[in-house]
Amino acid sequence: MTATMPAYTKTVLSPEETLKLAPEIGRHPTAKVWVYRYRHATEPWTLSIATHAHPGSRMLSLGGFRIAPESRTSIPDWNPDHEAIDLAIGMDEKVYWSRLLKVGGPHVQRDFSRIVGGKCVMQPTPGSRVGEPRDRDLLDFAIECFQDVEKTGFFLTTGQDLGHGIMSDGKTGSLHYLNAHYKGSVISDTGAPTAEGNYWMLVGQLKGADIPMKGAVVGLIGAGNIGLHIIDHLLEDGAVPLVVEAKPAIRAALEKRGVKCWPAEGKAEFLRQPMDALVLNAAGGSLDSATIALCAANKRLRVINGSENLVMPNPDDEEVLRKAHKVFCPCECAGMMGYLTAAEEYLSHLAGDDFTLASMYEAAKALEAPGEKATRHVIAGGYRLTMTQAMQELYG
Repeated sequence: MTATMPAYTKTVLSPEETLKLAPEIGRHPTAKVWVYRYRHATEPWTLSIATHAHPGSRMLSLGGFRIAPESRTSIPDWNPDHEAIDLAIGMDEKVYWSRLLKVGGPHVQRDFSRIVGGKCVMQPTPGSRVGEPRDRDLLDFAIECFQDVEKTGFFLTTGQDLGHGIMSDGKTGSLHYLNAHYKGSVISDTGAPTAEGNYWMLVGQLKGADIPMKGAVVGLIGAGNIGLHIIDHLLEDGAVPLVVEAKPAIRAALEKRGVKCWPAEGKAEFLRQPMDALVLNAAGGSLDSATIALCAANKRLRVINGSENLVMPNPDDEEVLRKAHKVFCPCECAGMMGYLTAAEEYLSHLAGDDFTLASMYEAAKALEAPGEKATRHVIAGGYRLTMTQAMQELYG
């Protein structure tokens, strides 16, 4: 790490100010989000840290560190403040679901009262993303900001998200580099535990809809780290995965395994295929209104879940799915195991205890039962309730 740290300017936005910036916060009456915006003094880099932790609260703010890929930064009107706010709200919803369903490792179960949702989003420039020549400078800037924000009186814990991998030296993982200089940055690859939770929720939902896993047709949008893990399970179970994936190399590898694939531009054709379930794990926005309409029109499709962040641009579209008799599990619920893994790792180290990913795989199995119970409750009630409402009615 360089001896001379880069300078920055800092702006703090109160919950009242973030509400003006992102009016959709008003949909979540309990959301009170602070934003700490850091701008590098000489580079056009911005880091936005959004959190539900009150200044001086000593709360633990959980949420990954996203180095925004070009697929996100190229979206018209994209900005890191807004993305961090939206993701922080999603993280706090994951905290809510894990509390409600009592899912998590032993340390988290004891410390739920301290945990709130947050998110860190970096707006980089070409040449500074992980694996590019200036990645170390970008990460050093992030570390300085992480260290500064904790002076506000809360604890920042962050880790795996979009944009991480091997750095430009060809050997150092970005998470390991961050952890070496900031202990609040955890190193676990949370993708596999997230996939486990997503898978067990799917198992439960299919059981709740009385659909045998063997022979079930499961569509997946996104076959990255999480999607591939779920596909491995499905093939072992005798299910039939269908996949939409943008990367040709991944499609080619899956097709060699007998999995039928579509490129991103084939999404509409894919959604017209008879399928029992749909799983969403792309980079964001997979359930746009056009996709919702195709899901509603797919007569065989019964259950939908995933762990994708910012999956539904228009939240009112959940009502379209309910009226079409589709049981949609919020991605914040099915995708909670990533945040729980980061929290468990951090709290285990504070306590001086060993941490293993295997413990989180075991914890993920606890999502099967509520997945089945809530799905049955929705169907038995004639789809009067969404799955969100069913889980609140059953567990709240």
